[in-house]
Amino acid sequence: MAVDYLTLDRTGDKMPLRGFGCWKIEKKDAENTIYQAIKIGYRLFDGACDYGNEVEVGRGINKAIKEGLVKREELFIVTKLWNTFHSKQHVRTAFDRQLKDWGLEYFDLYLIHFPIPLQYVDPAVSYPPEWYVPHADKLNFERSPIHECWAEMEKLVQAKLTRNIGVANFNCQAILDLLSYSKIKPAVLQIEIHPLLPQERLVKWVQEQGIQVTAYSSFGPTSYVDLCESGKTYSSLLANADVKSIANKHNVNTGQILLRYALDRNIAVIPKSVHEDRMKSNLDILNIQLDQDDRKILNSLKTNQRFNDPMIFGFGLPLFD
Repeated sequence: MAVDYLTLDRTGDKMPLRGFGCWKIEKKDAENTIYQAIKIGYRLFDGACDYGNEVEVGRGINKAIKEGLVKREELFIVTKLWNTFHSKQHVRTAFDRQLKDWGLEYFDLYLIHFPIPLQYVDPAVSYPPEWYVPHADKLNFERSPIHECWAEMEKLVQAKLTRNIGVANFNCQAILDLLSYSKIKPAVLQIEIHPLLPQERLVKWVQEQGIQVTAYSSFGPTSYVDLCESGKTYSSLLANADVKSIANKHNVNTGQILLRYALDRNIAVIPKSVHEDRMKSNLDILNIQLDQDDRKILNSLKTNQRFNDPMIFGFGLPLFD
């Protein structure tokens, strides 16, 4: 069997290449969806404060542990610090709430969700706080530098509350700055990656720094149809004729090809589905062997179209420019 994990640099922890994303899972479905995913064989679960379902996802995990389907140490649990909690006085409080919501004693990986320090919102007022301060119509930033936020992240490792820390949606400059002062370098970078947006140069450089990469939105516009105009108008990669031809050639579905595309680059994937058949097929990608012609076709799809972009959502923040 092909290697099914990435080894994290500092701890040597083995992070599964095939994980399960918790974004956009309805609260009413989350507990059972996660429970079923564990039964099917998923061992990495990727969540976030902003997803608004951490309590329910945690219930699914703890149900599976209680019933003996899996041991805690066999799972790799990832979640993220939201933008409104970057201040050095709020990181630990936000983390503690998330750990309690999941019903766990530690996380395997804790990420800074975006390099965007937004004005603090009291959880008693709004939780998850999302992007805007209540009643505001524009983003409100606060003076919470990443170096202070990262120092608090490192304290979580030192307290043995999370085994690893990392970042999401950081570009090269933000990571380069972080590496200049971090005592514990990020173990993982999580970014949007699919054939339309392969981000080859960033991935190559990050991996050279000993930082592993996780891809989100492996299916391109699929998750953004209800969120932005480009999600509605851009052709689905799952229905793309070239991807279909490769899938037919290997007798698999298009989703499996798109996930295998990332694995071939030593990039972990975190697809989400509430449908059991799709859960199984998204996991069944280890033995697919793409050849040079397949990769050439997939590489030709590059347009640099990004879907998870604050500019697209009307926030007026050119984060990736």
